[in-house]
Amino acid sequence: MPAKDDTSSDKEKCLELFLKIGLDERTAKNTVTNNKVTANLTSVINEAGVTDGCSRTVGNILYTVATKYPANALPHRPTLLQYIVSSKVKTTAQLDAALSFLSTTGSENIDLNKFEEACGVGVEVSTEDIKHAVDEVVDENKATILELRYRVNVGELLGNVRKRLPWADAKVVKQLVDAKLYEILGDKTAADNEKPKKKKEKPAKVEDKAAPVATSEKPLEEDLNPFLIFPNPEENLKVHTEVPFSDGNILRCCNTKALLEKHLKATGGKVLTRFPPEPNGYLHIGHAKAMFVDFGLAKDRNGGCYLRFDDTNPEAEKKEYIDHIEEIVRWMGWEPFKITYTSNYFQELYEFAVELIRRGHAYVDHQTPDEIKEYREKKLNSPWRDRPISESLKLFEDMRRGLIEEGKATLRMKQDMQSDNYNMYDLIAYRIKFTPHPHAGDKWCIYPSYDYAHCIVDSIENVTHSLCTLEFETRRASYYWLLHALGVYQPYVWEYSRLNVSNTVMSKRKLNRLVTEKWVDGWDDPRLMTLAGLRRRGMTPTAINAFVRGIGITRSDGTLISVERLEYHVREELNKTAPRAMVVLHPLKVVITNLEANSAIEVDAKKWPDAQADDASAFYKIPFSNVVYIERSDFRMQDSKDYYGLAPGKSVILRYAFPIKCTEVILADDNETILEIRAEYDPSKKTKPKGVLHWVSQPSPGVDPLKVEVRLFERLFLSENPAELDNWLGDLNPHSKVEISNAYGVSLLKDAKVGDRFQFERLGYFAVDQDSTSEKLVFNRTVTLKDSYGKGGK
Repeated sequence: MPAKDDTSSDKEKCLELFLKIGLDERTAKNTVTNNKVTANLTSVINEAGVTDGCSRTVGNILYTVATKYPANALPHRPTLLQYIVSSKVKTTAQLDAALSFLSTTGSENIDLNKFEEACGVGVEVSTEDIKHAVDEVVDENKATILELRYRVNVGELLGNVRKRLPWADAKVVKQLVDAKLYEILGDKTAADNEKPKKKKEKPAKVEDKAAPVATSEKPLEEDLNPFLIFPNPEENLKVHTEVPFSDGNILRCCNTKALLEKHLKATGGKVLTRFPPEPNGYLHIGHAKAMFVDFGLAKDRNGGCYLRFDDTNPEAEKKEYIDHIEEIVRWMGWEPFKITYTSNYFQELYEFAVELIRRGHAYVDHQTPDEIKEYREKKLNSPWRDRPISESLKLFEDMRRGLIEEGKATLRMKQDMQSDNYNMYDLIAYRIKFTPHPHAGDKWCIYPSYDYAHCIVDSIENVTHSLCTLEFETRRASYYWLLHALGVYQPYVWEYSRLNVSNTVMSKRKLNRLVTEKWVDGWDDPRLMTLAGLRRRGMTPTAINAFVRGIGITRSDGTLISVERLEYHVREELNKTAPRAMVVLHPLKVVITNLEANSAIEVDAKKWPDAQADDASAFYKIPFSNVVYIERSDFRMQDSKDYYGLAPGKSVILRYAFPIKCTEVILADDNETILEIRAEYDPSKKTKPKGVLHWVSQPSPGVDPLKVEVRLFERLFLSENPAELDNWLGDLNPHSKVEISNAYGVSLLKDAKVGDRFQFERLGYFAVDQDSTSEKLVFNRTVTLKDSYGKGGK
């Protein structure tokens, strides 16, 4: 209990310190929940000498230093902080330039003159200077401004000003540009506020692509190139990671000139990355971010990305998972440079292990797993750590030949048992498993560990950028230690924050429980954040990639991204690509008394909101007969001012058809249940009611409309972060799936195929499910038209 109190007290002190430097309360509270950022920011504040407080401007810049400072340039951080505290580096543009300069310099001596020149130290930009530059840019673009008026690309104008004055205050630049536009154009007109209309060209046949769909109001973060932060392959001579040892030595990780030249010759200088999933489960939306980073960087630099199956555990691999991963990677829009398996390199990995023993960097150990755990906790060396090299070589050969029982020996790397990094405590390189391997067959009874294999295979495959999530950051030391010990090429390693999405779980263990215990209907249940589930729900790779791109490739860990953000991108795309149709979920019969039973009037319904009258393919026909169906929720016995549905004596418009007026209500024997409505239609359309309802009609007398099943999905969990709950299964939303088996749809839907997507007017976006049959179509709701979660909407 005292330890908990101490932790709470420490957090309170940190929160107080962060508020002193001007952070807003929300940012400060979020920061203290992240141990890594808290430690970094506390160090930065102490180094800067502002523990008693500073201005908000300085504080915000210090926060950026704490989260973005390059690890390879830590010796120069105090220098940068003095420039910040003395207001010589005072804008985000200057700070970005400084961080870039220091990242390139690394731990080498810094030339302060070049540093000051690179980040505009001493350059003062007056308001008059900015005004002059704005006038020049606006004059150069005046014709475009007068033509497009307030639809002109303001970002481009701001960018042109920044090119002239890179150290100008961005807020002042924006204010002066806005003022100049107003001076030329005056107040906005109604036309300025209208969104531009674009004619769609056969949108129903738009194919899924990997690139995010462009939107007219896309957030600025998505316009940036997230891959600019990564160095080019030829820069991999610089030290960007230091591994401290308990004896005071420091390993400065970098390639020799000879190793890098050999690597560049093999690759032709191309960027090579890898996406390395374990074939022991289905991929989820977190893997979509990993794919975007790995495949996206390779694509951005005209390189290639390996799809490498990390199959070091022969007991976990299943062909089902391998087939799924290959298929879903391509569905996401990515094409692997090569498909490889760690098991392809078992022979090379074995030979490297022998070499590691010969160099005195590995030994055969006989401790049990419990003993290894105990010795690590106490930072004690194994009794077999210093056995002769020749003895370890013989025992390792015995392991390979199957002469030692499973669990009786392992090969461990001789790292640093006194290190502050738990992942340097003599990690296991090989263990014995008398299990045939699905790819390697029964050749091997010893299998490499992930910690041993993945860095060596990265080196063998000449990977230029080894990118992974932040939980692997502490393994970076082990990664470089091993490659350095073997004297082989070292890729550039960088970690980014994992993707955490609200109202779901994404750990393989929890997902496996949901599936195996049948809380959900398989790995592709539309309520899961597995990519197979999202696809079945109707989401597209384009929208998923746009969502991931919008989040960015950052190192701020612990952020929970609202699922509404994903839904925003899905709506943005489906609004452009999903044809409209009408479906009534809970049908209420309406008999049109002034229309003959055997007659029907064909009306044109729009597939697209901006359908052009001369484009027949943009419309579909609906028969307006004397029996139509509306939503039961669109009728009330008692009318009110704020209600736009149908009521006795009231009129509404049936979308694309005619106004109708309720003239009679037929009730059941209980005098409460409404059986049907009688109404009259206005063929002249002179009536102009406010309410507009979607509807479906009988195609011919006595024949029901197309019957469909509709599945409405909500959040799988009630809490935003169920993973942190002890009883996380108790947080499952009992209403996450609602099946409506007797809905009616328009005839446009009858030929829909699995995967086809539609907007059901007033209801949301829907996709045809794989459970559909020739007798009955099944539709899954992908997203609602608006975010109604938490407001009682369905």
